[in-house]
Amino acid sequence: MRRADIRLHLIETALRLFNESGYHATGVDLIIAEAGVAKTTLYRYFQTKEDLILAALARRDEDERAAMREFVEQRSSDPAARLLATFDFLEVLVREERFRGCFFVSAAGEHKDEADPIFRAAFLHKRLVLAYFEELAHAARLAEPKRVAAELNLLHEGALAVAQMTRTSEPVAQARGMAERLLAAEARKSGEPRRSGAKPVQALS
Repeated sequence: MRRADIRLHLIETALRLFNESGYHATGVDLIIAEAGVAKTTLYRYFQTKEDLILAALARRDEDERAAMREFVEQRSSDPAARLLATFDFLEVLVREERFRGCFFVSAAGEHKDEADPIFRAAFLHKRLVLAYFEELAHAARLAEPKRVAAELNLLHEGALAVAQMTRTSEPVAQARGMAERLLAAEARKSGEPRRSGAKPVQALS
C-alpha cells in the first residue's frame, strides 16, 4: 500500500471508530488493530492521537462540504432552491445506517476548551458551513442574507441534534418545511416570488 493510501486508511479507520465509540473512548491500540498496521506505522504518520483526530476532522470537513456543494448544485440552479436542497442533503446524511450524530459536535463536546485545537477544528467546520449558506443567501438576493443564513443554520443544527436522538429523518423534513416558509416570507418582503427548484428528498428514493 502506498504511503498516501496508508495515511488515508488510518484516517478512515479512525473516523469510523470515533463515530461508533467517541474520541476519548477510542484508543490508539484499537485504531491500530482495526487498521491492521503496526504501532510504528501509525506514529510515522501521526505523532500523537490529537494529530490523528485533527487529520480525521479535516478529512471529514473537506468531504462533507464538497459532497453538500455537489449535491446542492445538481439539485437546482436557483440559489433559494439550493438553500432548501441543503436540507435534502442533510436528510440523506441522517438516513445513513452509520449515522450517530455530527462528528464535529461530538468532537467539540469531548474537547470543551475553546483553546483546544480539536474544538477549534470543529468550530471552523461549522463556520465554513455557515459561510456556504451565506453565499447562497447572497446569491438569492435576500434582503438580510446573513440573518437568513444564520436562521437556516440553526434549523440545520437543531434537526441534526433531534435526528441523532430519534434516529429518524423526520426532524430534517420538518426543518425543511420551516426553511421553506422562512424563504417564502423573505421573498414576499422583497416582492419577488420564490422559485422552488429543489425537489423533496423523497424523490431520490
